[in-house]
Amino acid sequence: MHAKSNGADDAHPILIDKYITGIEVEVDAISDGETVIVPGIMEHIERAGVHSGDSIAVYPPQRLSGAVKQKCMVATEKIARELRVKGLINIQFIVRDGEVYVLEVNPRASRTIPFLSKITGVTMANLATRCILGETLPDMGYQSGISPENNTVSVKVPVFSFEKLRSVDTILGPEMKSTGEAIGHDKTLEKALYKGLIAAGLSVPQEGAVLLTVADKDKAETLEIAERFHQLGFQLYATEGTAQYMDEAGVPVTQVGKIGSSERNVLSVIENGEVQIVVNTMTSGKKPRSDGFMIRRESVEHGIACLTNLDTAGAILNVIDATTFSAQPMNDKQAVLI
Repeated sequence: MHAKSNGADDAHPILIDKYITGIEVEVDAISDGETVIVPGIMEHIERAGVHSGDSIAVYPPQRLSGAVKQKCMVATEKIARELRVKGLINIQFIVRDGEVYVLEVNPRASRTIPFLSKITGVTMANLATRCILGETLPDMGYQSGISPENNTVSVKVPVFSFEKLRSVDTILGPEMKSTGEAIGHDKTLEKALYKGLIAAGLSVPQEGAVLLTVADKDKAETLEIAERFHQLGFQLYATEGTAQYMDEAGVPVTQVGKIGSSERNVLSVIENGEVQIVVNTMTSGKKPRSDGFMIRRESVEHGIACLTNLDTAGAILNVIDATTFSAQPMNDKQAVLI
């Protein structure tokens, strides 16, 4: 009765979405209609909310338990059989507190097929095509399940063309903005990520200064990131609200003025090359001339890494913090661009 009074009934349903904060997991599988194989499970560094094409994907996953992986496999198998898939299927999950939620199901090939095929050695497109033509996976020597994981780590890092597309905001969200991708491969996540970032055209400075200007909802989480940058020897700059928050928490920070102020301001420190990294999570980028938009565009046009996602910032901090890099700097040519 209540639903009907609001205009909702079987013919006019209302969809209510709930955002779940957790680890986004991606699975590409091959099915012959009965047998389902998963060459590998990938986890995203960025939490749910960033388009999968703009997220950094890691194989094998570093934060998932064996039980969670098995839940993903069971769900993938059930969905593929129910949909009677013959060929490829892509499923995205959210994992929180050991529970697995289905976010999206695509009964088709996905952009991660080349990446997963390359790093696992499973020729996914070939196997899927043979399934479509009537062969079964057991006939090809496969049984349902997840393929054994590699003892090395591979990452898929998005490549952006923001410097060429001047009207595009760089903030990451549900709309895909990447124009390519790169692969980093090594024995540890930090080394693999370093290679992937370099191949994607993002500099990873070992020293310098960081500009912090974040939304109120992100200040508490940014505090830990600021503390880690400070511990690594980076100088911190911040706009008024962020600087006050950091100062009250005891983190040394230099305040800079807002856009348009005559004093040393947020744009001048970028234009003068005084900062090597910008962390900006403002969400008003839909307005073409908003302060956040101008900060992000100014960073891109001066070749400065602008991080609009705190998960990405944390991952880059891990790369900088890895002692192996200070001891053995890596050659940029070790990265692979596809």
